[in-house]
Amino acid sequence: MWLVLGVMWLSVRLPWWLQRGLGRGFGALALLLATDRRRTAETNLALCFPDMSDAQRDALLHASFADLGVGLFEFARAWWGSIAPMRRNVSIEGLEHLHALQAQGRGVLLISGHFMTLELCGRLLCDHVPLAGMYRRHRNPVFEWAVMRGRLRYAAAMFNNDELRGAVRHLKRGGVLWYAPDQDMRGKDTVFAPFFGIPAATITASHQLARLTGCAVVPFFHHRDGGRYVLRIAEPLADFPSDNATTDSARVNAAIEAMVREAPSQYLWVHRRFKRQPDGAPSLYAPKPQADIETTGESHL
Repeated sequence: MWLVLGVMWLSVRLPWWLQRGLGRGFGALALLLATDRRRTAETNLALCFPDMSDAQRDALLHASFADLGVGLFEFARAWWGSIAPMRRNVSIEGLEHLHALQAQGRGVLLISGHFMTLELCGRLLCDHVPLAGMYRRHRNPVFEWAVMRGRLRYAAAMFNNDELRGAVRHLKRGGVLWYAPDQDMRGKDTVFAPFFGIPAATITASHQLARLTGCAVVPFFHHRDGGRYVLRIAEPLADFPSDNATTDSARVNAAIEAMVREAPSQYLWVHRRFKRQPDGAPSLYAPKPQADIETTGESHL
C-alpha cells in the first residue's frame, strides 16, 4: 500500500493534460480486465436506463470507465496535489443558498452522490465555504491515514460513520457537512426507497440528522464539463424532515438521481447499488461465472 500511495503521490506532479490522457487509458484497461466490475456496471445501466438502445448503453459504459480512470487522478490531486488548473476553469452557482442558511446560524447537510468528481469538487467548494465531510472508514490503516491527512488539508473536519455525535455537534453549531448516502451500508437504519424506479437499500441518516439537528438538507450537484468544473448548490429540500424516514429517503434518492442524469458517465456504476432487495428477493446481479473465479481470483463486492 505504501508503494501504491507513493505512485499516486508522484502522479499528481504530472501535468493535468497528461493525467487526463493516462486516466482515460487506465479506464480502458480496467474495462477489459476488471470483468466483474464491468458486469456490475452493465447491469446497473440496463436497470437504470431501460429505454436506451444497446449501442447507447455500451457507449455510456465506455465513457463511464474513461471517467473512472480520470477520476482516480482527480482524487489524488484533491488529496495531495495542486488544483490550480481546475480553479482557473470552475463555475459555481447557488452559493447564496449556503450563505443565507449560514446567516441564520443553521447547519447544512450537503447531499451528493458517489461521482468521480466528488473529492475534487468538494475541495473547490472549500475555497468558498468551510466544509466538513462524513465518510466510511477505509479498512487499510495506511490508506486511511493517507487519505485523512490529504482531506484535512482543505476540509474543516472529517467524521467517519461511527462518529455520529461529532457530526451532530457540527451541524448544531451551524456547520456545513458533505454527505453521500447513495451506497448500501448494510446497517440497521436502512429502508428500501426507489432509485431510478428500483428498490434500493438506503440509509436513513439524512432524515435522522435533520431530525436531530434541525439542519437544512441541500442537494449539491457537480460534474466535469470538458475541462470545466460545474458546481451547483440547489435550494434546500422543503418540509424536510417529515415524520416518515422512507418518504424522506426517497426524496434524497430522487435528488441524487437528478444529479446522475446530468452527468451519467461520471457516476460510480461499478457499485452494486441494488444487491439487496426487499423481502429477501434474489439479487439483480447475475452470479459470476465459475471460470472467471478460477482464472482471475476476483471477489464480489
